[in-house]
Amino acid sequence: MAGPLHRGRAGRKAGFVKSGNAHAQRTGWKQIGDAMPEVGKYQELKIARKTDFGFYLTDGKGEVLLPKRYAPENAAIGDRLKVFVYMDSEDRPVATTEEVPLTLGGFAALKVREVTKIGAFLDWGLPKDLFLPYAEMTEHPKAGDTILVRLYQDKSGRLSASMKGLYDLLSTRSPYQRNDDVKGRIYEFGHDFGVFVAVDDRYSAMLPRHEKTDAMRIGQLVSCRVANVKEDGKLDLTMRDRPEVQREVDEEALLSLIEEYGGVLPFTEKATPDVIQRETGLSKAAFKRAIGGLYKKRLITLEDGKIRKA
Repeated sequence: MAGPLHRGRAGRKAGFVKSGNAHAQRTGWKQIGDAMPEVGKYQELKIARKTDFGFYLTDGKGEVLLPKRYAPENAAIGDRLKVFVYMDSEDRPVATTEEVPLTLGGFAALKVREVTKIGAFLDWGLPKDLFLPYAEMTEHPKAGDTILVRLYQDKSGRLSASMKGLYDLLSTRSPYQRNDDVKGRIYEFGHDFGVFVAVDDRYSAMLPRHEKTDAMRIGQLVSCRVANVKEDGKLDLTMRDRPEVQREVDEEALLSLIEEYGGVLPFTEKATPDVIQRETGLSKAAFKRAIGGLYKKRLITLEDGKIRKA
């Protein structure tokens, strides 16, 4: 980190000069070169000096302002503080002792404060909301939604949020096993595969496309069951009950459907998965289990490629 915010001769030597441009009129100084405090990260810095509006912290190379409202009581020159550095509303680097939910390269679930013509603004606990550009959205959230985002620096060096690139950041080392009940947040719609879910806002998971996901929205919390744990640790989820419970539900629903068809279902388990899904709302495997259960109970017959109510 470099680029002290000194005033006067020392500041000019350190890389700051008086400037007449708009930025300088706000900050009093213009930085020369590309040296900047390291934003988006926690750092342990030493209190170098005190002013009426806070403290200047240093890493031995440069300084950054810690506003008075963030300073601990009895803070003194020479103390070392763990701080997070970000850009304020005037694009000046400042430090805070407040906890933030994510750092550069990390991700977290944040609440959308508002959506404007240029993008969305997210609450991350700092005076300046975190900007989410439209170009970094996978879906358009609404004010009040809580969505999963990662933190990155844009081409101008500003900290911004993105809904993209989350898949590779999620952990595949979950503590969950098959049939465990879990809760997760929808972070992306992969229409050819299903719905991508972050279990506990942390673990990689997916709801397959044959689940009833049409009415779901980005950021929605869903209660699911772990259907399978893949070899790479990713979780396959289902919103259906455990097989022994769900089979009874599916049998009743299927029997009602057969009655709606006048007692004859014009296809069997040999139909394509898409046809079965469209007509019954069941996966092919669930459909076959329900048919088998009804047949064993002698509630249906299987003849001539049709399923009839007995």
